[in-house]
Amino acid sequence: MRGPHWLALFALILAAWAALYAMSIPAELRAAGRAYGTGFWADLCNLTPDAAGFARMALMWALMSAAMMAPTALPAFATYEDLSHSGAETRFSALVGGYLVIWLGFSVMAAATQLVLFRAGLLDPFGSSASATLSAGILAMAGAYQFTPLKDACLSKCRAPMTFFMQHYDEGPFRNGLRLGAVCLGCCWALMMLAFVGGVMNIAFMGLATLLMALEKLPDIGRWLTRPLGVALLAGAVFVALNGI
Repeated sequence: MRGPHWLALFALILAAWAALYAMSIPAELRAAGRAYGTGFWADLCNLTPDAAGFARMALMWALMSAAMMAPTALPAFATYEDLSHSGAETRFSALVGGYLVIWLGFSVMAAATQLVLFRAGLLDPFGSSASATLSAGILAMAGAYQFTPLKDACLSKCRAPMTFFMQHYDEGPFRNGLRLGAVCLGCCWALMMLAFVGGVMNIAFMGLATLLMALEKLPDIGRWLTRPLGVALLAGAVFVALNGI
């Protein structure tokens, strides 16, 4: 992983994490919001999704997607660059651009979902679930998805990126980036939706989720992680449903 293009990618990832950290809300403000209610936020500043507006919410999700998903794709990006020795066109920026286009589309849909859930009273201003039923449902959905054939099919491609790229490299780097992004989305969309349980602006949750998604794509580690993680998420859903938290 040498060259200015790698430095640019790492700079992008670090900048996205820095922006998310700056946007995250300190614990003391969260506590104040719980103590004083929604009026506290209206008087303090425009922090709610309603006030931020759809465009800024989509930008926040785009930053989160770049920060969390680009690191999980680093082995695939490096594998694609290795194909340059075969004489194929392997323009790195086009590959990464195609990959991020898919996650930009996901960000738009996630922002729309957050706004709808917030206006329905199911999310608090920080993007955390305000409903035990919603939390249990998201946990159950993410847990069940871990056992689906689609999840397995997408993970198999992420775990063998050379084979995946060799099948499609003649389509060019941008379309390969789109394909890689789509496969990555198929692996991770349900785990990303757990942000509505852990908190959309919860840096600790983002870090843990990024680590789990990165490990899940590694062939020697991931096969031992996917189903146990699914069991843990389903157990969490039952616990939340029974305890109403």
